[in-house]
Amino acid sequence: MLDEKIINMKEEIIKSVQESVRIRSVEEDAKGDMPFGEGVNKALENCLKLSESLGFNTVNVDNMIGYAEYGKGDEMIAVLGHLDVVPEGDGWNYPPYAAEIHDGKIYGRGTTDDKGPTIGALYALKAIKDLNLPLKRRVRIIFGLNEETGSKCVKHYVEKGGEIPVAGFTPDSEYPIINAEKGIVTCKYKRSLKGDGNIVVKSIRGGIAPNVVPDYAEAVISLPKDKFDTVKKLGEEVEEIKVEEKDDCLVIKLFGVSAHGSTPWKGKNAISYLLSFLGKLDLKGDMKEFIDFMNQYIGFDLEGKNLGVYLEDDVSGKFVFNLGTICGSEEEISIEINMRYPVTKKYEDFIDTFKEKMALGKMEEIYLRHKKSLYVSPDTEFIKKLQKVYEEKMGEKADLIAIGGGTYAKAMENIVAFGPVFRGQPKVEHQPDEYIEIDSLIKNVQIMAAAIYELAK
Repeated sequence: MLDEKIINMKEEIIKSVQESVRIRSVEEDAKGDMPFGEGVNKALENCLKLSESLGFNTVNVDNMIGYAEYGKGDEMIAVLGHLDVVPEGDGWNYPPYAAEIHDGKIYGRGTTDDKGPTIGALYALKAIKDLNLPLKRRVRIIFGLNEETGSKCVKHYVEKGGEIPVAGFTPDSEYPIINAEKGIVTCKYKRSLKGDGNIVVKSIRGGIAPNVVPDYAEAVISLPKDKFDTVKKLGEEVEEIKVEEKDDCLVIKLFGVSAHGSTPWKGKNAISYLLSFLGKLDLKGDMKEFIDFMNQYIGFDLEGKNLGVYLEDDVSGKFVFNLGTICGSEEEISIEINMRYPVTKKYEDFIDTFKEKMALGKMEEIYLRHKKSLYVSPDTEFIKKLQKVYEEKMGEKADLIAIGGGTYAKAMENIVAFGPVFRGQPKVEHQPDEYIEIDSLIKNVQIMAAAIYELAK
């Protein structure tokens, strides 16, 4: 009954997802009463307007977060999604904000992470409403706006006295059910520099976000003309490098492979390759110190072993380390780092060691954000209900899994990650040509509808 209803809404679902994806909702500086910038605010307005057109009551909490609600009852079930996206970056074959359809896939930033599933949850609830299925609990579809850069939106919701659900899920990871998420530390450090020597790094940049493996990095270096050929020959030895002349300087371009910061081994870090190459040049002074420090203590290490912060457990596995961005000039350089630690370990187990090592490199902390790890017992009632739904819909065992990624489940009690990526599907979030298969989108809506009904009935 629910499945058939959702199939009949297929074209409407596709259209609504496309409309949302066409809004570039990358967080920007606050503007007026828009704390996350104009694009993110426009995405919220669009989603609330859609919710109202579908017959739901809506609330906008200070342009920080919003929700649509349906039903009656003292208790509330929540689906918690987000409308903000990471920057698009380079390397797209299809326009990142056109939401074009090719070969049964909608392409665009946010299609999988997380606009497609969030809009889908609205239609899952609409199917329940249109069929007038009896519910004992209210249902909220909550639209977060700051998941990619700190979850301040959910913190604001909680601080403003927002109701906490008795159960719910965030469709922002993978199936079957994520009951364990590693703790996450995201930080930015900088170092002041003084120029010295014949070879000078005029500028350096790479990466789009700390939780994305950078697929491109470049440095502009000034050096005597008679050294140009030497540097070019060094570049020819590395497949990922391209060296070009520009305005009496050399531009060193590094090409890597993008991946999510929780699985950096699936990518190839262009910044690490660039720093390794620069370390072979005859640099002097502060820049040489910085590059030597980075190559010694970070380099290509994805587990924090070089920094002495490695941890591991049987539930969630190894410590994960990602060098996400770099930006610098002759006077100053900064980096952003994303670290994920095992669920049974503590922030205090490694953070002092990490800060001590950064101090060795004369690095000054600009910000440091911490999200605690998450672990929900397999015996929890709503976990068992989600398992029941998944097994009925998919015909396979609903294993509980641990991930290195971080979701809204860390920010709000009684929430776990559930979908939208099915077993065997590639993970395309945060990558060029992000997409969602239309068949998968509709299947997700059907599963979410069944899950909402099971939790709320």
